[in-house]
Amino acid sequence: MKRHQFVKVLATGSVGAAVIAESEARAVPGAASKPEPKKVLMKVGCQSGGTTVENLEFKARHGVYNIDGGAPKIIEGKGWDLDDSMRKREACEKYGISLDAYHWPLASSGIDKAIFPNVMLGKSPQRDREIEQLQQMIMVAGKTGVPLLNYNTTILPVLRTGRTTDPKRGNATYSTWNYEEALKQNHPKTIAGDVNIDMMFERITYLLDRCLPVAKEYKVKLGNHIADPPTPVGYRGITRWNSPDVFAGIKRFAQLYDSPWHGFNFCIGSIAEGLKDPKSEILPIIKWVGDRKQIFNIHLRNIKGGWNNFQEVYPDNGDMNFLHCVRALRDVGFDGMVMPDHVPHHEAPGSTAEAFAFSYGYIKGLIQAAADEAGA
Repeated sequence: MKRHQFVKVLATGSVGAAVIAESEARAVPGAASKPEPKKVLMKVGCQSGGTTVENLEFKARHGVYNIDGGAPKIIEGKGWDLDDSMRKREACEKYGISLDAYHWPLASSGIDKAIFPNVMLGKSPQRDREIEQLQQMIMVAGKTGVPLLNYNTTILPVLRTGRTTDPKRGNATYSTWNYEEALKQNHPKTIAGDVNIDMMFERITYLLDRCLPVAKEYKVKLGNHIADPPTPVGYRGITRWNSPDVFAGIKRFAQLYDSPWHGFNFCIGSIAEGLKDPKSEILPIIKWVGDRKQIFNIHLRNIKGGWNNFQEVYPDNGDMNFLHCVRALRDVGFDGMVMPDHVPHHEAPGSTAEAFAFSYGYIKGLIQAAADEAGA
């Protein structure tokens, strides 16, 4: 049978028509097929409460089966207790909960309260001894099967100037930052004195040059949380590594290493704190970092306001549309935890747990909506 006759026979049936249509679509220059929907890989998580029975039961009751378990016990001068770490994993497994992360003890509490201050003070040889313990902690995480360590590289603590009451949400109070008010409060410099942004990055690279090879060996990702909030240059003597241009700081940090173990504990709230229009500006940042596969964990925290003046609010009443954010995370293939980290407060007993429970349900609803859109 000649080709034109064969095509004519095929075309008489629906199968034949479909074959021809597909063939013609491939043959037409510039013809675009409908993109495959993105599968949703992320899951709700949390970093509060540790691995006590009370907390694990609370998480399981609210459908949270992935957590950051805090940290194992520290053996002074050595690092983490491997046996304690294994007990944490076993405690989680009893409730079907996956221990997906720990907090490396480089915290957001500020240099004056730091367990290992010399890393960000840049003092040798003291920082070398601290880094040896941090390397041991990577090993413990790897041996426990914990694939991520979240951490901070900051000198100033988390900065806030007060609380704002919202009568429309039952008089809940929101943690608030106002830069002009902070200047009036006139807080002193820290023990670090003056540290510019290049000094900040020197100290970060000194740490990671020595820790990323260990992270690679034990297959443990290191996720850095940006300084909260981004601030103007030289505030209290410090220029934070993500300041004053938060996206430029993120790019500089991301590009320090081409390594699958180097990335971010990607706090959407803290990033938004450095933006003038968080609702629109956050989405290209998610895409840029997500396309590089450097988003390891998500803190889903909403705010009202932005650069130099904001309040931390509930996930549903801030300036950002979190459904848009979750769609953006879906579309870059993010497969980690999406967790609330800060929640509003109230004096009523149990209010913090209530706020977290609300946030879990809200996040689960967002993930389900994004999955349904994708047909997953």
